[in-house]
Amino acid sequence: MTEAPSIRAFIAVELPEPVKTELAAFQRRLAAEQAAGIKWVSPNGIHLTLKFLGQAAPGQIEAIRAALATAVEPVPAFELGLSGLGAFPNLRRMNVVWCGLSGGLDRLVELQRAVEAEVSPLGFPAENRAFSPHLTLARLREDVSAEARQALAKKLAGTKFEPDLKIPVEDVSLMQSTLLPRGAEYRCLASFRLAGRQPDRRQAP
Repeated sequence: MTEAPSIRAFIAVELPEPVKTELAAFQRRLAAEQAAGIKWVSPNGIHLTLKFLGQAAPGQIEAIRAALATAVEPVPAFELGLSGLGAFPNLRRMNVVWCGLSGGLDRLVELQRAVEAEVSPLGFPAENRAFSPHLTLARLREDVSAEARQALAKKLAGTKFEPDLKIPVEDVSLMQSTLLPRGAEYRCLASFRLAGRQPDRRQAP
């Protein structure tokens, strides 16, 4: 019997619809003068990623679910806000445009470390770089012109973005990402509520 193929997986906090709507409206303002090579992330594809797993074999999925249940159990729910804009590695040489976060960042780091600690023994080693909480809004290819980068950097530097919206962090989701020609599609495989509550009804078989 042929074994099921591996899947591309990651662990994330999903965003409420009002936050996605606000981010989409802001993306449209930034992209008013669209340049080739700048790819704006679909609002439904914006997640607060805690851990990118990469390829996960079918036999690993149950172990990951168990690890997540253990990781989130002691962490109380908390709230985040949207705060500020920036780019990696910096505005001058940007390849990623992001929205920053505010609020319960200490609790978020605690949650991310707990997730990392539980999944690392399963073959998903910890990142060498420090966790940097953000929401990715756009990615830039290397061939984006200097003029386009400069124009986008000017917009980012001159824009204040701190909407009065909250992100309730009450669940952590195990997500599947399928890469298609039209872009990535996402599916929630299982979702675990913080503070010791059981997986919710979105858990997939």
